[in-house]
Amino acid sequence: MHGPEPVAWLLFGVCALAAAVCLRRTRSGPAAHRRTAATEAVMALGMAAMALPPQPVPAAAFAVLFTAVAAHSAALLVQGAPHQAHHFAEAAAMVYMALAMPDPAAAAAHAGHEPGGVPWVTGALLVYFGLYTLRTGTRLMPGPDSGGPAATSGSPEVAVACRLTLALGMSAMLVGL
Repeated sequence: MHGPEPVAWLLFGVCALAAAVCLRRTRSGPAAHRRTAATEAVMALGMAAMALPPQPVPAAAFAVLFTAVAAHSAALLVQGAPHQAHHFAEAAAMVYMALAMPDPAAAAAHAGHEPGGVPWVTGALLVYFGLYTLRTGTRLMPGPDSGGPAATSGSPEVAVACRLTLALGMSAMLVGL
């Protein structure tokens, strides 16, 4: 990711916080929920590392990590976990961004090359994550008879908030691509 350094640090902080919340969610609940939380934690940690302004990790390492997450999500999807389709889309988008990331050495050798991926793919991913964010955000709205979302780490609202955070982070990373 490239762009203003303060934005990169903010994205790092948000993704790192989401990773911490997701890791906490792996400690309780049914096994399927713990697996989903673990997938989200890995995604959030990877996104946080990818957002670091002085990029210490090569893009190929991110591509390998997120390809493994995509394969894991695909396997869970085949086993009957429908939410894993979104995790597969997230991981695939991260592989795409890792492959589109500028390599500092290559950028110096090809000064006229503008990194950023394929515009229509980036646009399609932005539309998907934007719509996902809007749809997911409505789940956090209190219903007419509720006093608001529950605040415990095991509540469904916390899982939704983690997913919302990751989708917003994904959108920010795509805009910065």
